[in-house]
Amino acid sequence: MLNQPEKKYDFIHLICFFSIFILFLSPLVKGKAVAAPLTGRDIMVMVDEAPDGDDRKSIIEMVLINRRNKKRVRMMSSFGKDYGKDTKKLMGFKKPMDIKGTSFLSWEYDNPSRDDDKWLYMPALRKVRRISGASTNDYFMGSDFTYDDMGDRNVDEDDHILIGEETVDGHACWKIKSIPKEDDSLYDEKIIWVRKDAYKTIKAEYYDAQGLIKTYTVEDLREHQGFWTVFKMKMENHREKHTTLMTLSNLEYNTGVNDGFFSVNTISRGHLR
Repeated sequence: MLNQPEKKYDFIHLICFFSIFILFLSPLVKGKAVAAPLTGRDIMVMVDEAPDGDDRKSIIEMVLINRRNKKRVRMMSSFGKDYGKDTKKLMGFKKPMDIKGTSFLSWEYDNPSRDDDKWLYMPALRKVRRISGASTNDYFMGSDFTYDDMGDRNVDEDDHILIGEETVDGHACWKIKSIPKEDDSLYDEKIIWVRKDAYKTIKAEYYDAQGLIKTYTVEDLREHQGFWTVFKMKMENHREKHTTLMTLSNLEYNTGVNDGFFSVNTISRGHLR
């Protein structure tokens, strides 16, 4: 009987020890168990911030295919350079002769409240046309890409909802629904497939109130000079029965292109190196 108090106290001490141990361990276990899952916006931010060098240049072959399978081929030089989170791009057509010298310049701003600046130079008119407002929904040079499609849309211009995961061409992808916050977009929503290992969009479907408008697919994505690079893409316009293929070649990153190159004066000269 004399030993009972000691046993009682030992038991109490043991309970206290385990209580303290559990209190110490709980935040660690809880933190691991309830780590916030990726959201649609998180994934699109990773896509937007995927490394692609400080600047880049390439030759682009654009093939336009109509409903009768007739093809038109266009060649252009393409340049791009980052300024923090903003980007400047310039494209100039080299072939065929009837559009040679036509150039497109864009200054794309990360701030969603600031509209991008876009200009198109047409040699036949000898003037620079500013692309703004509803004109950004026009199709670029007869292709199936709008001027807006050609740009780098700010992540927060849309609401992004992760709706699942799927395999596309053998690659694990996140599937995301993106809905524009403003009603000035040509599309009511986009369904986007982002490749998990590359943080690149490899498929997208564009919808309006009437249904599917067009489908974008990447046909050649690989690492080049240390960066995941899209070398071939396709845009199919299901309503117009028209397709645009774009293939990149001679692509180089971090070339040191001069800042003054991305100017209205450059495109108005109608000749790019």
